Amino acid sequence: MKYQSVTPLSTPAQTGGIVTLSAVAAMNAAEGHEEGDAVSEYDHLEVSETDGIATVRIAREEARNALNRELMLELTDVARRYRTAADIRAVVLRGSDIFFSAGADMRAFSDLAEGDPSLLELREMVLAGPDMCKAWEEIEPVTIAAIEGYCVGGAAALVLTCDFRIVAKSAMMRLPEVPLGINMSWRSLPRLATLAGPSRAKRFAIFGEATDAQALLNWHMVDEIVEDGSAADTALEWARKLAALPPIPVRMTKESINAAANANHYASSFMDRDQYLLTFMSEDFKEGVRAFLEKRQGEFKGR
Repeated sequence: MKYQSVTPLSTPAQTGGIVTLSAVAAMNAAEGHEEGDAVSEYDHLEVSETDGIATVRIAREEARNALNRELMLELTDVARRYRTAADIRAVVLRGSDIFFSAGADMRAFSDLAEGDPSLLELREMVLAGPDMCKAWEEIEPVTIAAIEGYCVGGAAALVLTCDFRIVAKSAMMRLPEVPLGINMSWRSLPRLATLAGPSRAKRFAIFGEATDAQALLNWHMVDEIVEDGSAADTALEWARKLAALPPIPVRMTKESINAAANANHYASSFMDRDQYLLTFMSEDFKEGVRAFLEKRQGEFKGR
C-alpha cells in the first residue's frame, strides 16, 4: 500500500502545523478511498507502507532535516499511529539520501525566550522532544533507523529510541549540547548508557565529538555498517526479515527486553527537562552559542 496525497480537512495553522491521521482517514472515506490506501499527508514527512512495512522519511531537506517543533509533532503523531498497528510488522525511519538530520533547529532556542513565558509554560514548551522520543520507543512493531551522513543532537536522541540502527560507512553521530553549555536531555542519556556503557556514554555526551561508524559499531550504538547510499535499502532488508516472522512473539520479545533494559530509565531522567531549562538560562549557554557562531573556543565561568 502506498500513501496517496489527499486534501487535508484543515490547514496546518488550524491543527498546530500537523494534519492528523484520523482526520485524513475521514476525508479518504468521504472521497471513496479504500481504508488503508491513503492515510496521511504531512508537511515534513513522507510516509509509505508496503507489505506490512512502514517507511517514515524526514523530508525537511532545505533545513538539513533540522527538528523544529512542527516536525517533532509530526514524528510524534506518526509514531502514535503505529504504536499498536496490527497490520505493520516493522517501521523504518530515515532521512535524506546523504544525511539524516542536523538535530534540533537552533531557532527553537530563540522561540523559548519570546513573549516572556512563565517557568510553567517553558516546561510545557520543551516537552516536544521528550514526547517524540517516548512515542517512538513505545512503537510495538520493530523500528529500524537508516542513517546516512550526519545524525546530530536531537536526531541522535531519536535514533537511540529505535530497536536497530543501520549506518553508512561515512556516517557520524554527535551530541554537541554539552560543549554549547546545555545538558543533553530528551531522556536520552539512560538509553545511551544502556547501549554503550557508562564510560563511553560519558565520552560521547560530554566531549560532543563526531563519532564515526566504526566507533559507533564498536560501542554497540549501531548494528551494521553498510556502503554509503545503501542504509535505507539494508534497513528494508531487515524489515522484510522481520515481516516474515510470527508477529506476536516478535512483539512480546521486544517488549520483554525493553522492560528489562529500560526499567530505570525514567527514574534517572525525569528531571532532565528542568536541567535543560536551568542550563538554557545560564551565561555559559549564551557564551557557548556565541562561540559556536563566531567559530572560536568558548570561555565558560560556571555561571
